[in-house]
Amino acid sequence: MEKIIQKALRESVKVTEDFIKDNTRNLLLLSEKIASAFTADRKLMICGNGGSAADAQHTAAEFVNRFMLERPPLPALALTTDTSIITSIANDYSFEDIFSKQVKALGMEGDVLLTISTSGNSANVIAAVKAARDLGIYTVALSGNDGGRLSRLVDMALVVKNNTTPRIQETHHFALHILCQLVDYFLFQQGSAET
Repeated sequence: MEKIIQKALRESVKVTEDFIKDNTRNLLLLSEKIASAFTADRKLMICGNGGSAADAQHTAAEFVNRFMLERPPLPALALTTDTSIITSIANDYSFEDIFSKQVKALGMEGDVLLTISTSGNSANVIAAVKAARDLGIYTVALSGNDGGRLSRLVDMALVVKNNTTPRIQETHHFALHILCQLVDYFLFQQGSAET
């Protein structure tokens, strides 16, 4: 049993290390992009399905409440939380439209849409990206495997090059926490003598 734990740990660390080696520059660029959106009175919208929906909500909470730093709330919104909106769209139109209709209703040029999909092929996430691009919203995919169709549609793709869902999700968690920490740094700590 201990071997199972140790093997999972080694795999998780290796996958995360490989992702960071490939994406350090993009994580810095994305955090600057999000910080700039917040500074310009724009927002971060986040969406995904299943575990990725939970990640979207978790990340929005880190921005709206706080991450590690005491600071003002930041405008982030998970498009996965309003069950009345989601179920009415899914019922009246289709499940594929649950995020794109919200992007059309709430999004504006200068916002950032962060999509999370382990496969990179979620139809409703792809539809959200297409709607966002029509509005001049900067689009990002946090995905796995080969990035899927999503990675070819977005302005920035952050791909965990692995096909094991738990390892992809663990790396996504790490990446999202790093984004929160970097955005806080750019907005509230950069240039401070205490950084």
